[in-house]
Amino acid sequence: MRLHAALLTVALAGMASWALAAKPIIIKFSHVVTPDTPKGKAADYFKQRAEALTGGRVRVEVYPNSQLYKDGEEMEALQLGAVQMLAPSLSKLGALGVPAFELFGLPYIFPDKETLYRVMDGPIGRQLLTRLEPKGILGLAYWDNGFKQMSANRPLRRVEDFQGLRLRVQASAVIEAQMRALGATPRPIPFSEVYAALQRGVVDGTENPLSNFYTQRLYEVQRHLTVSDHGYLGYAVIANKRFWQQLPPDIRRALEQAMQEATAYERRIAQKENDDALAALRQLGRTEIYILPLAGRLEWHKALLPVHTAFADRIGRDLIQDVYRIAAQVERERQAQSGARP
Repeated sequence: MRLHAALLTVALAGMASWALAAKPIIIKFSHVVTPDTPKGKAADYFKQRAEALTGGRVRVEVYPNSQLYKDGEEMEALQLGAVQMLAPSLSKLGALGVPAFELFGLPYIFPDKETLYRVMDGPIGRQLLTRLEPKGILGLAYWDNGFKQMSANRPLRRVEDFQGLRLRVQASAVIEAQMRALGATPRPIPFSEVYAALQRGVVDGTENPLSNFYTQRLYEVQRHLTVSDHGYLGYAVIANKRFWQQLPPDIRRALEQAMQEATAYERRIAQKENDDALAALRQLGRTEIYILPLAGRLEWHKALLPVHTAFADRIGRDLIQDVYRIAAQVERERQAQSGARP
């Protein structure tokens, strides 16, 4: 009887160990936008691929639309391990103490997507991600959301049209300086509170990629939209470094593959989502849409270029010059392909 009891105890212990080992690894992935945005769709795609590639050994719980944490809370939650993954806008990483990331917030720094992707996917982008590691954060990928457009309850065509406006911005010194350069007053407000702030008249306008403008229904509280492409909104997908490095190597490799696939998917859909949003806004007809012509862009660019100079020491003069050189190289290649003279 004693032997039978001992064997039974060993068997039960083994079953308990097996059950414990079979318990899936939970990854909480928090973000602040709706599930139908490029970032929201990509987070769900990553969940699907991560769970499939790990054979169910990982379960990804996606929390969209600030369900867990707001803009100002999520970074601390990641560092404390309350969540394992985030996809914050790049400007938030500057506020974290890595000011070089404010490069991405400079107005008109990226003339096109080709320049942007060469910066992100090349030595500059990789080197910037490594600067997060002393903060306990591991950079996994860059996700795209597109160029930003201006909106308000009055037309924004000339620089003087911004005078006296209160504009919602992300918490970013660069973006705040951009609004002041245009003559507006910046008001940092969490993304989840933007609609209400516009509705109540706390602010007069804001800036967003078209997909965000549409999915957040800002057309209900903004009468005018200027397609200006004046700035860029992208994201860094990041993880708690300690959590990620403690994962079994095969699990980590599977998650890295899932992230590569999700990133390719996200970039494929980002531009389409913005194009579809513009078409939907035109069909709704609730917001007057103005496409800023070349002359207008040159005027805005002239007013905003001093922001580059003002933040050169903070971001890194060499870093900014490197982006200028990449942009010039892309333009030379484009002219060569079209047979035009440089």
